[in-house]
Amino acid sequence: MKYMLLIHLDEKSWEKLSDAERQSIYAEYGQFTEAIKASGNHLSGFELQPTTTATSVRVRNGKRMVTDGPFAETREQLGGYYLIEAKNLDEAIGIAARIPSAKDGTVEVRPVAEMAV
Repeated sequence: MKYMLLIHLDEKSWEKLSDAERQSIYAEYGQFTEAIKASGNHLSGFELQPTTTATSVRVRNGKRMVTDGPFAETREQLGGYYLIEAKNLDEAIGIAARIPSAKDGTVEVRPVAEMAV
């Protein structure tokens, strides 16, 4: 079964880190990514640009509304994701717990609704 691991973190805290601290976290991500590739769980994953680059689109009463930024104001922002293959939710949760940002952010685990087309 496919699971989306959505990585939420506080962008302001990330901005306050030194270059050395960021490089250390990126190194942890590199090791994590290589491990889930080697185990066959990795399908895809990317870091996202900051929320300042986001654009939200809504259609209400047939009219398109476009606004800068994410839809919701929250303390944590979506910073990236992994799309993985896991036997079950327990395995997906185990993988999510190994994501470096789980230490100070939140990783949301969601099953992918695979539709036959």
